[in-house]
Amino acid sequence: MTSESADSSDALQPLVQLKDHNIALLFSNYLHSLGISTQLKSSQEEGYVIYCPENKISQAKIEFDAFILKPYDDKYQQAAWDRGETVTLNTDDFSLLSTFKESFLAHAGIVTLLVFMVCWLVFLGSELGWAQNIFNMLQFYPHLSIDALLADPIRLIGPAFFHFSWLHIVFNTMWWWQLGGSIEKALGKSTLINILLLSAIVSNVGQYLVSGSNFGGLSGVVYALVGFVWWFGYLAPERGLSLSKPLVGFLLFWLVLGFVDLLPVNVANTAHLLGLISGCLLAVFTVKVIKIDANK
Repeated sequence: MTSESADSSDALQPLVQLKDHNIALLFSNYLHSLGISTQLKSSQEEGYVIYCPENKISQAKIEFDAFILKPYDDKYQQAAWDRGETVTLNTDDFSLLSTFKESFLAHAGIVTLLVFMVCWLVFLGSELGWAQNIFNMLQFYPHLSIDALLADPIRLIGPAFFHFSWLHIVFNTMWWWQLGGSIEKALGKSTLINILLLSAIVSNVGQYLVSGSNFGGLSGVVYALVGFVWWFGYLAPERGLSLSKPLVGFLLFWLVLGFVDLLPVNVANTAHLLGLISGCLLAVFTVKVIKIDANK
């Protein structure tokens, strides 16, 4: 059932699930050529799943993102030859749609995908002419009170799912899929749900107190994911969650641009800042108070 061996001293984590054996074997061989031990398992339900050590998962994900774009590159076949194997890919093995689908689904868990779908369904409904009705249902409380909270609790997080433009939703859902998917895969559904709920509530309430109830978007939650991955990667690097310093710098610079009013669009700056802070604090709480098992 296994075609590659892995060092038993390293905890293995599923990296990617693929339907075609040749594709999975080709990538598995390539990772081995990079010094990343792998294990390739098959099952009737899941197809072929590649496992690799947790401390190599970030590097392996980067390599997979490159592989899925150019699976026919000579270096992948060369790695197979170096291992004494010949792996032949048929043109049917890859299509733009199928490779995108496999890569997209492999990176995200059920919570990541559900939130992604809800945001897009809400946006498409708005584009079809129901924008005002949908916004009225999801809008934060025009007048915040205990009675309002008890009567319609969904409005606490509702604005996070409403987006005002194509650029707005593409930017937010792209980062939600990337960062939320990484968190869900590494730490589980409950961690991602907690980040989503807490950061949405904190950022929405903060934005309401500053500018009223006419705002929307997943940006506060996205910045919470940025803060969480940033600080979690710093505090527990062995779990494979991290953001590069240039990327963190870019996102923080974007945050500053919003506050100095240099962006061509209206930005919910308070929501962004509170989301970032809540994500950083949740990362510290997760590592220092909950004290996650690094080998989980």
